Amino acid sequence: MASSTAGQVIRCRAAVAWEAGKPLVIEEVEVAPPQAMEVRVKILYTSLCHTDVYFWEAKGQTPLFPRIFGHEAGGVVESVGEGVTDLKQGDHVLPVFTGECKECVHCKSEESNMCNLLRINVDRGVMIGDEQSRFSINGKPIYHFVGTSTFSEYTVIHVGCLAKINPLAPLDKVCVLSCGISTGLGATLNVAKPKKGSSVAVFGLGAVGLAAAEGARIAGASRVIGVDLNPKRFEEAKKFGVTEFVNPKDHDKPVQEVIAAMTDGGVDRSVECTGNINAMISAFECVHDGWGVAVLVGVPHKDAEFKTHPMNVLNERTLKGTFFGNYKPRTDLPDVVEKYMNKELELEKFITHQVPFSEINKAFEYMLNGDGLRCIINMEA
Repeated sequence: MASSTAGQVIRCRAAVAWEAGKPLVIEEVEVAPPQAMEVRVKILYTSLCHTDVYFWEAKGQTPLFPRIFGHEAGGVVESVGEGVTDLKQGDHVLPVFTGECKECVHCKSEESNMCNLLRINVDRGVMIGDEQSRFSINGKPIYHFVGTSTFSEYTVIHVGCLAKINPLAPLDKVCVLSCGISTGLGATLNVAKPKKGSSVAVFGLGAVGLAAAEGARIAGASRVIGVDLNPKRFEEAKKFGVTEFVNPKDHDKPVQEVIAAMTDGGVDRSVECTGNINAMISAFECVHDGWGVAVLVGVPHKDAEFKTHPMNVLNERTLKGTFFGNYKPRTDLPDVVEKYMNKELELEKFITHQVPFSEINKAFEYMLNGDGLRCIINMEA
């Protein structure tokens, strides 16, 4: 049975960013019906990720306003456009900022999740099919963000950027898997792949770093060394399997030397979640020669350059990078949700705040003050 609103414009609330760094304004927007290969989704819960804040501040990239931000969310399919066969009205979905078309060389590769058609594009503010926005106010377009724009009660998303998940999974918890938590978790489980009983260093103990630590805990690592400049994060991190802490500010030698001394020559695996170029170099140089693997997750400054002595590589250390934890959104995310459902993965501890949609700006305040990890925004409140 088609929904009563299928094929029609929907009027609903959305939090619009009219200009960089200014509080979002709850407005009535018009959301057009989905076109070919698109899906209109009713968002029930969304959370704030640092990437939203970064582009809202518009300090390091081309500003595009007015815009509807938001990309970490959970919702229910309201209607589907032409050609959509694997989703129907009522399906529970997680929107993802990157996609899986299932047709390109990356999607057909077992090793990659970097879809040619739908990989993240932070500059695009329109739909990929017709280069138009599906949002408007009084006929004026409002731009999309990373193909998701979940700070709206209804949004239109390409079918390739929606993971269909178990309808029994609580969307107010699993919504955090649509971005940051999966990124950190997958960096450890899919890319670093620590062995049971091994040692892992995690650089940066925000939500992504703590998800990487959680991955190390699930993998059975015996030592998880957390590295962060903020000592306030250390106590909280114990809940995520972190066993020891290093604050680089407490030492007068490079942190890689501190870690090497603690671990008899270096850790087995390291995961870098800050994007700071010096932390990236430290994360590589702190792994053990002969078998150590370092995985880069954090996004660096556009002019940053990675410098290390080639002997560090020749001595059998491996440097890897990852994007969205090497998960293919449609193929793999449903299984990550099942890890939560069977209690292998804990998500509640990542959720430190909840606010009604009308108070979405509070979520920005929490993040700007470094207060807590994830703030869930209830779209129906």
